[in-house]
Amino acid sequence: MTEAEAPAPAAAMTAPTIVDIAASNDAFSTLVAAVSAADLVETLAGEGPFTVFAPTNDAFAALPDGVLESLLLPENKEILTQILTYHVVSGNVMSTDLSAGAVTTVEGSDVVISLDDGVKVNNANVVMADIEASNGVVHVIDTVIVPPALMAELETSSETSENL
Repeated sequence: MTEAEAPAPAAAMTAPTIVDIAASNDAFSTLVAAVSAADLVETLAGEGPFTVFAPTNDAFAALPDGVLESLLLPENKEILTQILTYHVVSGNVMSTDLSAGAVTTVEGSDVVISLDDGVKVNNANVVMADIEASNGVVHVIDTVIVPPALMAELETSSETSENL
């Protein structure tokens, strides 16, 4: 291998953004579709730093029948944006920096971090932690989490809850 063919040193390579990481992993294809539908790609590829609790395809598949399809409709973009930004915290929070208690999300509501039986964010288990990106960190979760106010709104609105 000549010098010209040698791979660049790790320090010289640009680390992928949070969006690059999600887009390069098939387990996040639903998340990528949702982020695109909510017009959040540019934001999550931005400077940050962000800590993203990223639900897998299996987490989205566990939603009640029809919910995901409904969320991806243009008329539900605002609700989808609320849900997705509820998975994001400002700053670069590695698993070793987590402490039990409430943390305010970009959406504005708090998530509750529990460290008792593994790391949990509300009712979601962190199944893989500390995937570093150039603009933050990704922690993979096994459940889609919903802001409390939105959950209450969905539960009290039978028309909305039928559609979502």
